[in-house]
Amino acid sequence: MRGDDLPIIDAHHHFWDLARNPHPWLRDDPPIPFRYGDYSALRHRNFLPEHYDRAAAGHRVVATVTMEGEWDPADTLGEARWMAGLAARTGRPAAHVAQAWLDRGDIEEVVAAYAAMPLVRGVRHKPRAAPSPDRVERGAQGGMGDPAWRRGYALLARAGLHFELQAPWWHLDEALELIAAHPEVMLVLNHAGLPADRSAEGLAGWRAAMRRLADAPQARVKISGLGLAGRPWRLEDNRAIILETIGMFGPDRCMFASNFLVDGLCGSFDTIYSGFKRATAALPRADRLALFHDTAIRTYRLDLPLAAAGARPGATTP
Repeated sequence: MRGDDLPIIDAHHHFWDLARNPHPWLRDDPPIPFRYGDYSALRHRNFLPEHYDRAAAGHRVVATVTMEGEWDPADTLGEARWMAGLAARTGRPAAHVAQAWLDRGDIEEVVAAYAAMPLVRGVRHKPRAAPSPDRVERGAQGGMGDPAWRRGYALLARAGLHFELQAPWWHLDEALELIAAHPEVMLVLNHAGLPADRSAEGLAGWRAAMRRLADAPQARVKISGLGLAGRPWRLEDNRAIILETIGMFGPDRCMFASNFLVDGLCGSFDTIYSGFKRATAALPRADRLALFHDTAIRTYRLDLPLAAAGARPGATTP
């Protein structure tokens, strides 16, 4: 659905320059296990603002938010500094979610440094995750229940930063415990809780966990990263996930995002965003504006006008 007038804030994508940026997963051998399978196509291709603009041609993208891309953890602040320089030169991104290692000894200095960077709005640390629901170890080192991990999380509110969570849905009860302990920190769930298992049992588990998370007003969710290993991105695979997520969290707590260039392994930018548009075509325009634009403005505190006519009843602000 190219050429429509829906303004888009892409709430989650990456930039990288393979000649200059130390991303071990894009550089080192052997490649890491990856949820989409073979990702060799990403290991030989830069993705910078000019490449993004070509990918998104035909869609009205007015601003974007970059997500940390697993830059070398020995240089935790390096990616955010590089991204700030890129934004100063090109105008992209409008905001950045930075790398953090909440359980490391330097986390207090890292959070303080990010609090002083105008581009940075939040941080991401992918917690240790179990491979399946029956193998979850509550309190495991490196997980959301790890006391060291929680001490780092507690620093975010004072710094004016929110947290971005990428974890499979069977860890969302741990996320609820984090929210209960630190209700002042907004938590943004990445990639709709990773509903990769589309069996009836898998979807039932995902749905129940997402409903519990949706009860926490501090939680928001990005509808992105819906690709399935070994098959192209298709609306018929993802329509129910999209609409159920919106139904659980409401348009004012949901955002669409491309996850490019990573999701380019599954489909083109046009395929993915046209799919989002077709999936929501029957919704009221105000709801669609929230999903594609307004929720991201509030979440990332962007200095842009709301596309909708002011905050709708029930709309939340950070």
